Amino acid sequence: MKRTVALTSVMMMLLAVCLWTQDAWGRAGGGKSTGSRGSRSHSAPDKPGQSPSSANQQAVPPASAQQPIPQRSGWSGLMGGITGFVVGGMIGSLLFGGMGGGLFGGIGLMEMLLIGGLLFFVFSYMRRRQQPAPAGTYGYMPAPSAETPSWRSESRDASTATMGTTATVSDLERGIGHIRQRDSAFDLERFADTASDMFFNLQAAWTARDMGSVRTLMSPEMYETMQQECDRRRAERRINRLENIAVRSAQVTEAWQESGQDFVTVHFLASLLDYTVEETSNQVLEGSRTEPVKFEEYWTFSRPIGPHPWQLSAIQQAA
Repeated sequence: MKRTVALTSVMMMLLAVCLWTQDAWGRAGGGKSTGSRGSRSHSAPDKPGQSPSSANQQAVPPASAQQPIPQRSGWSGLMGGITGFVVGGMIGSLLFGGMGGGLFGGIGLMEMLLIGGLLFFVFSYMRRRQQPAPAGTYGYMPAPSAETPSWRSESRDASTATMGTTATVSDLERGIGHIRQRDSAFDLERFADTASDMFFNLQAAWTARDMGSVRTLMSPEMYETMQQECDRRRAERRINRLENIAVRSAQVTEAWQESGQDFVTVHFLASLLDYTVEETSNQVLEGSRTEPVKFEEYWTFSRPIGPHPWQLSAIQQAA
Protein backbone atom coordinates (compact mmCIF):
# COMPACT_ATOMS: atom_id res chain seq x y z
CA MET A 1 0.00 0.00 0.00
CA LYS A 2 2.80 2.40 0.91
CA ARG A 3 4.63 1.53 -2.29
CA THR A 4 1.52 2.28 -4.36
CA VAL A 5 1.08 5.66 -2.65
CA ALA A 6 4.74 6.53 -3.26
CA LEU A 7 4.58 5.59 -6.94
CA THR A 8 1.41 7.63 -7.38
CA SER A 9 3.21 10.65 -5.86
CA VAL A 10 6.11 10.19 -8.28
CA MET A 11 3.80 10.06 -11.28
CA MET A 12 1.79 13.10 -10.19
CA MET A 13 4.95 15.19 -9.75
CA LEU A 14 6.25 14.16 -13.16
CA LEU A 15 2.94 15.06 -14.76
CA ALA A 16 3.08 18.45 -13.05
CA VAL A 17 6.55 19.05 -14.53
CA CYS A 18 5.27 18.00 -17.95
CA LEU A 19 2.15 20.15 -17.99
CA TRP A 20 3.52 23.27 -16.28
CA THR A 21 3.59 26.38 -18.46
CA GLN A 22 5.00 29.87 -18.06
CA ASP A 23 2.51 31.55 -20.38
CA ALA A 24 0.35 33.66 -18.10
CA TRP A 25 -0.17 36.60 -20.44
CA GLY A 26 -3.39 37.50 -22.17
CA ARG A 27 -3.65 40.28 -24.78
CA ALA A 28 -5.86 39.94 -27.87
CA GLY A 29 -5.92 36.32 -28.90
CA GLY A 30 -4.70 35.12 -25.53
CA GLY A 31 -1.04 35.15 -26.55
CA LYS A 32 -1.63 32.13 -28.81
CA SER A 33 -1.35 31.38 -32.51
CA THR A 34 -4.76 31.17 -34.12
CA GLY A 35 -6.57 31.78 -37.39
CA SER A 36 -5.79 31.01 -41.03
CA ARG A 37 -3.08 32.20 -43.42
CA GLY A 38 -4.34 30.22 -46.38
CA SER A 39 -1.68 27.95 -47.85
CA ARG A 40 0.92 29.47 -45.49
CA SER A 41 -0.87 28.42 -42.32
CA HIS A 42 1.67 25.63 -41.90
CA SER A 43 4.78 27.74 -42.45
CA ALA A 44 6.43 30.37 -40.25
CA PRO A 45 5.98 34.01 -41.35
CA ASP A 46 8.93 35.80 -42.87
CA LYS A 47 10.82 37.79 -40.27
CA PRO A 48 11.51 41.55 -40.56
CA GLY A 49 14.31 42.15 -43.04
CA GLN A 50 13.96 38.64 -44.43
CA SER A 51 13.33 39.07 -48.13
CA PRO A 52 14.36 35.90 -49.96
CA SER A 53 15.13 36.25 -53.64
CA SER A 54 12.74 34.54 -55.99
CA ALA A 55 15.77 32.76 -57.40
CA ASN A 56 15.79 30.81 -54.13
CA GLN A 57 12.01 30.41 -53.99
CA GLN A 58 10.26 27.24 -55.09
CA ALA A 59 6.65 26.61 -55.93
CA VAL A 60 4.46 25.62 -53.01
CA PRO A 61 5.23 21.95 -52.25
CA PRO A 62 2.54 19.36 -51.64
CA ALA A 63 1.19 18.88 -48.15
CA SER A 64 3.60 16.05 -47.39
CA ALA A 65 6.53 18.40 -47.91
CA GLN A 66 5.15 21.33 -45.94
CA GLN A 67 5.34 19.87 -42.47
CA PRO A 68 7.96 21.65 -40.33
CA ILE A 69 11.16 19.73 -39.66
CA PRO A 70 11.67 19.07 -35.94
CA GLN A 71 14.60 21.00 -34.53
CA ARG A 72 16.81 19.78 -31.74
CA SER A 73 17.80 22.17 -29.00
CA GLY A 74 19.48 22.23 -25.65
CA TRP A 75 16.03 22.28 -24.02
CA SER A 76 15.71 18.52 -24.48
CA GLY A 77 18.96 17.91 -22.61
CA LEU A 78 18.01 20.37 -19.91
CA MET A 79 14.60 18.82 -19.36
CA GLY A 80 16.14 15.37 -19.47
CA GLY A 81 18.65 16.39 -16.80
CA ILE A 82 16.02 18.00 -14.60
CA THR A 83 13.60 15.10 -14.95
CA GLY A 84 16.41 12.60 -14.38
CA PHE A 85 17.46 14.47 -11.27
CA VAL A 86 13.90 14.54 -9.92
CA VAL A 87 13.20 10.91 -10.73
CA GLY A 88 16.61 9.78 -9.49
CA GLY A 89 16.11 11.55 -6.20
CA MET A 90 12.67 10.08 -5.72
CA ILE A 91 13.76 6.57 -6.68
CA GLY A 92 16.65 6.92 -4.24
CA SER A 93 14.17 7.93 -1.60
CA LEU A 94 12.00 4.95 -2.45
CA LEU A 95 14.95 2.54 -2.29
CA PHE A 96 16.66 3.86 0.78
CA GLY A 97 13.76 4.73 3.01
CA GLY A 98 13.06 8.42 2.21
CA MET A 99 9.43 7.63 1.50
CA GLY A 100 7.54 5.10 3.47
CA GLY A 101 10.43 3.63 5.45
CA GLY A 102 12.06 1.61 2.69
CA LEU A 103 8.78 0.42 1.19
CA PHE A 104 9.37 -3.25 1.95
CA GLY A 105 12.61 -3.77 0.14
CA GLY A 106 12.61 -1.30 -2.76
CA ILE A 107 10.96 -1.11 -6.16
CA GLY A 108 10.13 -4.21 -8.16
CA LEU A 109 10.08 -4.79 -11.91
CA MET A 110 6.47 -3.61 -12.34
CA GLU A 111 7.16 -0.30 -10.61
CA MET A 112 10.28 0.27 -12.73
CA LEU A 113 8.26 -0.39 -15.90
CA LEU A 114 5.61 2.10 -14.78
CA ILE A 115 8.19 4.82 -14.11
CA GLY A 116 9.95 4.07 -17.40
CA GLY A 117 6.68 4.39 -19.31
CA LEU A 118 5.91 7.68 -17.61
CA LEU A 119 9.36 9.03 -18.45
CA PHE A 120 8.81 8.09 -22.10
CA PHE A 121 5.54 10.04 -22.06
CA VAL A 122 7.21 13.11 -20.48
CA PHE A 123 10.07 13.20 -22.99
CA SER A 124 7.72 12.65 -25.94
CA TYR A 125 5.46 15.45 -24.74
CA MET A 126 8.29 17.92 -24.26
CA ARG A 127 9.81 17.06 -27.63
CA ARG A 128 6.50 17.75 -29.35
CA ARG A 129 6.31 21.13 -27.61
CA GLN A 130 9.75 22.03 -29.00
CA GLN A 131 8.76 21.46 -32.59
CA PRO A 132 7.74 24.56 -34.55
CA ALA A 133 4.00 24.92 -34.52
CA PRO A 134 3.08 28.08 -36.37
CA ALA A 135 -0.28 26.57 -37.10
CA GLY A 136 -2.62 27.81 -34.38
CA THR A 137 -4.38 25.73 -31.80
CA TYR A 138 -7.80 26.97 -32.73
CA GLY A 139 -8.61 26.97 -36.41
CA TYR A 140 -5.80 26.80 -38.87
CA MET A 141 -6.78 25.46 -42.24
CA PRO A 142 -5.48 22.00 -43.11
CA ALA A 143 -2.46 21.66 -45.35
CA PRO A 144 -3.25 21.97 -49.05
CA SER A 145 -3.84 18.83 -51.08
CA ALA A 146 -1.07 17.11 -52.94
CA GLU A 147 -2.41 18.39 -56.24
CA THR A 148 -0.70 21.38 -57.78
CA PRO A 149 -2.63 24.49 -56.64
CA SER A 150 -4.31 26.39 -59.43
CA TRP A 151 -3.16 29.68 -57.86
CA ARG A 152 0.54 28.78 -57.87
CA SER A 153 1.31 31.28 -60.58
CA GLU A 154 -0.32 34.02 -58.52
CA SER A 155 1.75 33.82 -55.33
CA ARG A 156 5.14 32.21 -55.70
CA ASP A 157 5.90 31.57 -59.37
CA ALA A 158 8.31 33.85 -61.15
CA SER A 159 6.74 37.04 -62.43
CA THR A 160 8.34 39.52 -64.80
CA ALA A 161 5.31 41.55 -65.83
CA THR A 162 5.53 44.22 -63.11
CA MET A 163 8.63 43.70 -61.00
CA GLY A 164 11.54 42.90 -63.33
CA THR A 165 13.59 39.72 -63.60
CA THR A 166 13.10 36.75 -61.29
CA ALA A 167 16.73 36.87 -60.20
CA THR A 168 16.17 40.09 -58.24
CA VAL A 169 12.50 40.00 -57.21
CA SER A 170 11.74 38.95 -53.63
CA ASP A 171 8.62 37.10 -52.58
CA LEU A 172 7.38 40.24 -50.79
CA GLU A 173 7.93 42.46 -53.83
CA ARG A 174 6.25 39.98 -56.10
CA GLY A 175 3.23 39.80 -53.80
CA ILE A 176 2.98 43.59 -53.64
CA GLY A 177 3.09 43.71 -57.43
CA HIS A 178 0.18 41.27 -57.67
CA ILE A 179 -1.89 43.24 -55.15
CA ARG A 180 -1.25 46.51 -57.00
CA GLN A 181 -2.53 45.04 -60.24
CA ARG A 182 -6.04 45.26 -58.78
CA ASP A 183 -5.40 48.01 -56.20
CA SER A 184 -2.95 50.55 -57.60
CA ALA A 185 -3.19 52.68 -54.44
CA PHE A 186 -1.86 49.93 -52.16
CA ASP A 187 1.00 51.39 -50.10
CA LEU A 188 3.11 49.59 -47.49
CA GLU A 189 3.45 52.53 -45.10
CA ARG A 190 -0.24 53.35 -45.24
CA PHE A 191 -1.12 49.71 -44.73
CA ALA A 192 1.16 49.47 -41.67
CA ASP A 193 -0.68 52.47 -40.19
CA THR A 194 -4.05 50.83 -40.90
CA ALA A 195 -2.87 47.59 -39.31
CA SER A 196 -1.66 49.49 -36.22
CA ASP A 197 -5.06 51.14 -35.81
CA MET A 198 -6.75 47.75 -36.01
CA PHE A 199 -4.23 46.40 -33.49
CA PHE A 200 -5.22 49.04 -30.90
CA ASN A 201 -8.96 48.65 -31.55
CA LEU A 202 -8.82 44.90 -31.12
CA GLN A 203 -6.83 45.17 -27.88
CA ALA A 204 -9.44 47.55 -26.47
CA ALA A 205 -12.30 45.21 -27.41
CA TRP A 206 -10.42 42.28 -25.85
CA THR A 207 -10.15 44.13 -22.53
CA ALA A 208 -13.87 44.91 -22.69
CA ARG A 209 -14.54 41.18 -23.30
CA ASP A 210 -16.76 42.04 -26.25
CA MET A 211 -15.46 41.70 -29.81
CA GLY A 212 -18.79 42.77 -31.28
CA SER A 213 -17.65 46.38 -31.77
CA VAL A 214 -14.75 45.24 -34.00
CA ARG A 215 -16.45 42.30 -35.68
CA THR A 216 -16.01 43.81 -39.13
CA LEU A 217 -12.25 44.01 -38.56
CA MET A 218 -11.92 40.22 -38.27
CA SER A 219 -12.67 37.18 -40.37
CA PRO A 220 -15.68 35.19 -39.13
CA GLU A 221 -13.37 32.46 -37.83
CA MET A 222 -11.22 34.91 -35.86
CA TYR A 223 -14.27 36.64 -34.42
CA GLU A 224 -15.77 33.36 -33.23
CA THR A 225 -12.52 32.19 -31.64
CA MET A 226 -11.80 35.46 -29.83
CA GLN A 227 -15.38 36.02 -28.70
CA GLN A 228 -15.50 32.51 -27.21
CA GLU A 229 -12.39 33.33 -25.20
CA CYS A 230 -13.97 36.61 -24.04
CA ASP A 231 -17.12 34.74 -23.00
CA ARG A 232 -15.01 32.27 -21.03
CA ARG A 233 -13.25 35.07 -19.17
CA ARG A 234 -16.55 36.76 -18.44
CA ALA A 235 -17.95 33.50 -17.03
CA GLU A 236 -14.85 33.15 -14.84
CA ARG A 237 -15.26 36.80 -13.75
CA ARG A 238 -11.79 37.66 -15.00
CA ILE A 239 -10.71 40.79 -16.84
CA ASN A 240 -7.51 40.93 -18.90
CA ARG A 241 -6.37 44.55 -18.59
CA LEU A 242 -4.05 45.94 -21.28
CA GLU A 243 -2.56 49.35 -20.52
CA ASN A 244 0.18 51.66 -21.79
CA ILE A 245 0.31 49.89 -25.15
CA ALA A 246 3.27 51.04 -27.24
CA VAL A 247 3.89 49.69 -30.75
CA ARG A 248 7.62 49.94 -31.33
CA SER A 249 7.44 48.78 -34.93
CA ALA A 250 4.87 47.54 -37.42
CA GLN A 251 6.51 46.13 -40.53
CA VAL A 252 5.02 44.29 -43.51
CA THR A 253 6.95 41.06 -44.02
CA GLU A 254 4.75 39.11 -46.45
CA ALA A 255 2.27 39.82 -49.23
CA TRP A 256 0.69 37.34 -51.60
CA GLN A 257 -2.44 36.29 -53.42
CA GLU A 258 -4.22 32.97 -53.63
CA SER A 259 -7.68 31.62 -54.26
CA GLY A 260 -9.11 35.07 -54.98
CA GLN A 261 -7.75 36.60 -51.77
CA ASP A 262 -5.08 39.19 -50.90
CA PHE A 263 -2.94 38.39 -47.85
CA VAL A 264 -0.53 40.69 -45.99
CA THR A 265 1.39 39.84 -42.81
CA VAL A 266 2.60 42.53 -40.39
CA HIS A 267 5.24 41.96 -37.71
CA PHE A 268 4.38 43.84 -34.51
CA LEU A 269 6.96 44.57 -31.83
CA ALA A 270 5.11 46.07 -28.88
CA SER A 271 5.11 46.48 -25.13
CA LEU A 272 2.27 46.92 -22.65
CA LEU A 273 1.07 46.27 -19.13
CA ASP A 274 -0.72 42.95 -19.42
CA TYR A 275 -2.40 41.55 -16.31
CA THR A 276 -5.58 39.74 -15.31
CA VAL A 277 -7.74 40.76 -12.34
CA GLU A 278 -10.69 39.24 -10.54
CA GLU A 279 -13.77 41.20 -11.59
CA THR A 280 -15.15 41.99 -8.14
CA SER A 281 -12.08 42.44 -5.97
CA ASN A 282 -9.82 43.79 -8.74
CA GLN A 283 -7.09 41.57 -7.32
CA VAL A 284 -4.29 40.73 -9.75
CA LEU A 285 -4.39 37.04 -10.67
CA GLU A 286 -1.80 36.99 -13.45
CA GLY A 287 0.78 39.43 -14.75
CA SER A 288 1.82 42.74 -13.21
CA ARG A 289 0.34 46.22 -12.93
CA THR A 290 3.82 47.78 -13.04
CA GLU A 291 6.12 45.53 -15.10
CA PRO A 292 5.57 45.96 -18.85
CA VAL A 293 5.70 42.98 -21.17
CA LYS A 294 7.49 43.13 -24.53
CA PHE A 295 6.24 40.77 -27.22
CA GLU A 296 6.38 40.02 -30.94
CA GLU A 297 3.46 38.81 -33.01
CA TYR A 298 2.65 38.38 -36.69
CA TRP A 299 -0.82 39.52 -37.71
CA THR A 300 -2.09 38.41 -41.12
CA PHE A 301 -4.84 40.39 -42.83
CA SER A 302 -6.88 39.25 -45.82
CA ARG A 303 -9.57 40.47 -48.19
CA PRO A 304 -11.08 39.60 -51.57
CA ILE A 305 -8.69 40.68 -54.34
CA GLY A 306 -9.10 44.39 -55.05
CA PRO A 307 -9.64 47.58 -53.01
CA HIS A 308 -11.79 46.02 -50.29
CA PRO A 309 -11.59 46.42 -46.49
CA TRP A 310 -8.97 44.30 -44.73
CA GLN A 311 -9.79 41.83 -41.95
CA LEU A 312 -7.57 40.10 -39.41
CA SER A 313 -7.42 36.42 -40.34
CA ALA A 314 -4.57 35.08 -38.16
CA ILE A 315 -2.25 35.82 -35.25
CA GLN A 316 1.01 33.94 -34.89
CA GLN A 317 3.54 34.15 -32.09
CA ALA A 318 7.16 34.84 -32.97
CA ALA A 319 9.30 31.70 -32.84
